Amino acid sequence: MTEPSEHSEQFDFSASSEEEIQEEVTELEHRSATAARIFDLRRIIGGLFVVYGVIITVTGVTDTRSAIDKAQGVNINLWTGIGMLALGVFFLAWLWLRPTPPPPPPEGLPQEAEGPRA
Repeated sequence: MTEPSEHSEQFDFSASSEEEIQEEVTELEHRSATAARIFDLRRIIGGLFVVYGVIITVTGVTDTRSAIDKAQGVNINLWTGIGMLALGVFFLAWLWLRPTPPPPPPEGLPQEAEGPRA
């Protein structure tokens, strides 16, 4: 095994490298905020409920009389599918009306570093 020597590389954190580090941190924060908006649970839950609601509603529309009689005369697939569709649309509307707010800009940065980069 080798031990680190006392003469290992020393990094010079000059003003230009601090600016580069700050730019990289800002870029990572922007990517993190974008990922948080993409993977918002309301989008995932709403999307799944809409997809499953469509499947169950179609099943309910095409049910035979014997399948309806098994549920004591209630077309349970149709009503469950409509309920799932309504819940999925609610979650997606909630996401659209109240989107995830972006994180506040870091303090002490110049104005040009706060916006997205081209």
